[in-house]
Amino acid sequence: MEKKLQSIDLQKVPNHIAVIMDGNGRWAKGKGMQRVFGHRNALTAIRETADAASDLGVKFLTLYAFSTENWNRPKLEVDALMSLLVTTLKKELPDFQRKNVRVNAVGNITSLPKSAQKILAKVIEETKNNTKITLSFALSYGSREEIVNAIKNISKKVVNNQLDIEKIDEKIINNHLYTFNLPDVDFMIRTSGEQRISNFLLWQMAYAELYFTDILWPDFRREHLFEAIIDYQNRERRFGKTSEQIETNE
Repeated sequence: MEKKLQSIDLQKVPNHIAVIMDGNGRWAKGKGMQRVFGHRNALTAIRETADAASDLGVKFLTLYAFSTENWNRPKLEVDALMSLLVTTLKKELPDFQRKNVRVNAVGNITSLPKSAQKILAKVIEETKNNTKITLSFALSYGSREEIVNAIKNISKKVVNNQLDIEKIDEKIINNHLYTFNLPDVDFMIRTSGEQRISNFLLWQMAYAELYFTDILWPDFRREHLFEAIIDYQNRERRFGKTSEQIETNE
């Protein structure tokens, strides 16, 4: 792992990494356990990934924790996930403070149980001045819903003469998204071998590099993050330009 770490150019780490934490259910099933067992054992992966990202100088890490579609899962699993969210945030708050982690949440937070909303608000408030890394949890999040809501809110402002339609640009749209306080995603990682983005940060990942690994999320460790970032650093990010323009900074 030390060799992998030395292979990383710390001046070129992604500013914002997004992770689709997939494979908890399959991991548990492979061990003859219920899906909830996989979710509980995913916490180590979250800690290691957040710590490793912070150590490398990554400033923003966004984790897809619960999608709008996940509400359709069996009630027992949903209830267990919400309970796990509450207990985990309570337990991890001292560590967030010690490690200088600012906690953030994106999504339709008002749809979460009151207990989850309360502890989430507490953790966000108490860590708001931390500066090393912003750890965002996407909760009850769906990118299409996010964009629809943004369009509705912008339209209301236009109708009420609060906004000139000709003034609408990317910045205006960004400011009406759940992620208004986050930069665009540079690098997206999805575990478990699935190769899709599942309605996650569609607007924000317009120019993100995508990385897919067969590792199931509960098995994901810091060395796997290092491998992903090494792969990222071996790519050429052109943003619509040619390789020659990138080389000459044109």
